[in-house]
Amino acid sequence: MARRKTKLIVALLFALIFGSIGASRSDAQKGTAADALDQRIRAEISGFKGRVSLFAENIDTGKSYGFGADDRVRTASTIKVPIMVEVFARVAEGKAKWTDELILTEASKVSGSGILLELSDGLRLNLRDAVRLMIVVSDNTATNLLLDRITTDAVNDRMDSLGLRQTRVLRKVGGGGESRAGAISENKRFGLGVSTPREMVMLLEKLERGEVISPEASREMIAIMKRQQYRDGIPRALRGVEVANKTGALDRLRSDVGIVYTSRGRIALAITCDDMPETLWSVDNPGLILISRLAKILVEELGR
Repeated sequence: MARRKTKLIVALLFALIFGSIGASRSDAQKGTAADALDQRIRAEISGFKGRVSLFAENIDTGKSYGFGADDRVRTASTIKVPIMVEVFARVAEGKAKWTDELILTEASKVSGSGILLELSDGLRLNLRDAVRLMIVVSDNTATNLLLDRITTDAVNDRMDSLGLRQTRVLRKVGGGGESRAGAISENKRFGLGVSTPREMVMLLEKLERGEVISPEASREMIAIMKRQQYRDGIPRALRGVEVANKTGALDRLRSDVGIVYTSRGRIALAITCDDMPETLWSVDNPGLILISRLAKILVEELGR
């Protein structure tokens, strides 16, 4: 009996000692990995002329990284994802139908990205087609037609319901349709919309988990984002992986938010490069190049 007790005590001591050592090693490894990621990100950013804000998370493991993750940033066209969410919500609630028509007029046309600017007045397109144009080719005119129908404040109220209180559409593209948040003087500098990298990733994760409106609606929104045609940011340096994303661009800003589907987990990320000293509307824009490099690092380091 005494021998058994002695053996049990010895076994427990071994478990405590080596378990503690194992845990310490595990913690050290985690710390080393986090330090390595931070060093790689900072080294990549160090030579960039501008301001960088980002957040990324492996949806499957919870491993994350932030650099200015809670900075309030200009969204540019990435705010079109929240606008899409509100349209889907309206349809789900019976307040709109996908077959509802929007009519293109000369007055409704706005410059910038998209194709509707080039089409004839009187064109009729349904709600679903307008959403697809807004996301797939970032059509600014389609965006404004949708905002005329659903209102900017409705988008912001929807974001509140999702717990995203920093994400706001402030006005229509080019002006008009100002929201309550857009009327606040300190928000004027953000232009079309404002958010944080962390909140954009939160929205992407909710969509991927099927938590926005319904699993079916969430899947359809992700599918539309997978068909988005601007691929010079997050997907640029990635090979053999699927990406659902939405880009944004202004004279001295580039941004991209998306999900990268890898064998080591689904990586949701939001990256904004702002305050660049020069305007360059080409695929060689320094912001686009940096976004692609940062995305590659984040996917590599946050993978399982």
